[in-house]
Amino acid sequence: MPRVGLDPAAVVAAGAALADEVGFANLTMGSLAQRLGVRTPSLYKHVGGQEDLNRRIAALALSEAADAVGGAVQGYAGRDALAAAARAFRAFVVEHPGRYAATIGVEPSGPDDPLATAGQRLLGAFTAVLRGYEIRESDADHALRTLRSLCHGFATLQAANGFQWSADIDDSFEWLIDFADRALRAEP
Repeated sequence: MPRVGLDPAAVVAAGAALADEVGFANLTMGSLAQRLGVRTPSLYKHVGGQEDLNRRIAALALSEAADAVGGAVQGYAGRDALAAAARAFRAFVVEHPGRYAATIGVEPSGPDDPLATAGQRLLGAFTAVLRGYEIRESDADHALRTLRSLCHGFATLQAANGFQWSADIDDSFEWLIDFADRALRAEP
């Protein structure tokens, strides 16, 4: 009989929170079971194993990131939209480094996979940012990959305490936003 209050969503949420605390690479079914106060086999009533848990955490993270970025860009265009999206994405990754790490390299199994749905929502938020620039349709994928690389790289380095020198991190991030804005405006 499943434990009262424990369901797939609760297990995934607890796994995501634990991944943020200990690092995604250190998340195991055993450590999650211990956190939830159950025996490891009890988790299999809610998730299909470690791979299923990882995929569900990735889908949750993509959905949460899509909500954060999509909400942040509402009502903005151009540099303002770019800055809002970049700041929201950075804040999400820094606050949730473990669950964000789950999203790297995971492939959707098909168009109805929650990973695909959430990934498309996040991509849509960044695509909305590009509407404020004169990006050729043939260059849209390149622009999206560039934005993702800039934001991902900065945020994951910051989350891993990778900026050890004296310059203010927020100032550096604003410099990155200005850099990306100039590059996108120069694109035609």
